[in-house]
Amino acid sequence: MAYYSTNDFKSGLKVMLDGNPCSIMENEYVKPGKGQAFNRVKLRNLRSGKVLEKTFKSGDSLEAADIVEVEMDYLYNDGEMWNFMDPVTFEQIAADKVAMGDAAKWLKDDSNEKCTIMLFNGVPLNVSAPNFVVLKIVETDPGVRGDTSGGGGKPAKLETGAVVRVPLFVQQEESVRVDTRTGEYLERA
Repeated sequence: MAYYSTNDFKSGLKVMLDGNPCSIMENEYVKPGKGQAFNRVKLRNLRSGKVLEKTFKSGDSLEAADIVEVEMDYLYNDGEMWNFMDPVTFEQIAADKVAMGDAAKWLKDDSNEKCTIMLFNGVPLNVSAPNFVVLKIVETDPGVRGDTSGGGGKPAKLETGAVVRVPLFVQQEESVRVDTRTGEYLERA
């Protein structure tokens, strides 16, 4: 297995810490006037999402985490698990609610949306929805004559259950393009 020395630490590096896969968020090299140099590191536990702060002496090393990011097509949700398929090998993987996080509210069944899945030893840790999705509005207040694009907005419930703020001129049953990273309306589709 590969090991990373404190000299190799940088943001985004995936390492094992106390048996858990972690991602380095920040790394600060400190050389005090007296004593040995050290690294002050901020890590995110990829299983629980907790942020940890650790100090490592210069020259220490950590084991590399066996983490792979793959792009898969979303198939369906069976009530408990979200199922994905590799478009090349046709291998299927199921992700639980914890791994799905916010991505669950942007995916509709049989959409074949391309999602990025972070796997640790073949088990999904995190699922990232595509940056932009097109969804139909199932519920929103009707537009009133005189509504313009510049005047505020209204909440709209999408077919997946997510709620986004849309301009007043957008009507029920219309499809809209949404940025999944921010949850904002972009345009009519």
